[in-house]
Amino acid sequence: MAIASRKPASVLLLLGALLFAATFLAVPAAATGKTGQVAVFWGRNKDEGSLREACDTGTYTIAVISFLDVFGHGNYHLDLSGHDVSTVGADIKYCQSKSILVFLSIGGFGNQYSLPSPQAAADFANYLWNAYMLGTAKGVHRPFGDAFVDGIDFFIQNGAPDNYDELAKRLIEFNKAYRARTPVQLTATPRCRFPDRSVERALSTGLFTRIFVRFYDDAHCAAYWQQEWNKWTAAYPSAQIFVGLPAGEKKVGYVHPKNLQGGLFSVVQNAANYGGVMIWERFDDKRTGYSSFAIKWA
Repeated sequence: MAIASRKPASVLLLLGALLFAATFLAVPAAATGKTGQVAVFWGRNKDEGSLREACDTGTYTIAVISFLDVFGHGNYHLDLSGHDVSTVGADIKYCQSKSILVFLSIGGFGNQYSLPSPQAAADFANYLWNAYMLGTAKGVHRPFGDAFVDGIDFFIQNGAPDNYDELAKRLIEFNKAYRARTPVQLTATPRCRFPDRSVERALSTGLFTRIFVRFYDDAHCAAYWQQEWNKWTAAYPSAQIFVGLPAGEKKVGYVHPKNLQGGLFSVVQNAANYGGVMIWERFDDKRTGYSSFAIKWA
């Protein structure tokens, strides 16, 4: 006869409840609450205005320049949708003077990028360091002049996922030469369905400090966003998880500003690693003013 079966029903119920909570509930020990962090993607439309103008809005704490959309085979291309690249370096410095972090996003929606080998990842890391960060290798063109970005964002939409983990490791290696400084910070902008296979291997390195999850352009995520949010926050407890929202009302996943405080934020801010909000993207936000609502409760 099993001894456990003689325990009072109330004890068994209590043990069952505790086991359920420990096994199935991904509730963090302490909620983060408001962080005031709002990231925005800039560079996708010439009519969005300059990067400096974006940083003067007072609603962004992180600006993500997008995209470096060709790499991996010895060729590199920066697509800023017709913006005058020669002015961006001064704008980067201006934004940083206002304590706004500036990242460069690699990848995007095209199909002319991949990392076919570990050596391709190493070569690309060296290129990013010397062309956009603190590197000083001779013969490497610097599109932003002597301005440097604070880190690299992985926006890998297409192609094989191979060797992005190697790229992340190579980029972080540059930090070892700087005492008490991290000139290379890494972020990722995955699709919301967990896991995003395109960046799963890269994220498994644990080197990414911020993850901007795209809760838009996907009907499933629009319907089950809380379920997906819980998966992301549970999977990467050491990273700050941002909820990515579209500023344009025609986008799938659009959340009306009146539903932000009592609806979305009341849920996502319960996560101990809630980081803030990512706004897609500056052009729509300039038109709708979406971030001016988000910043109130972010």
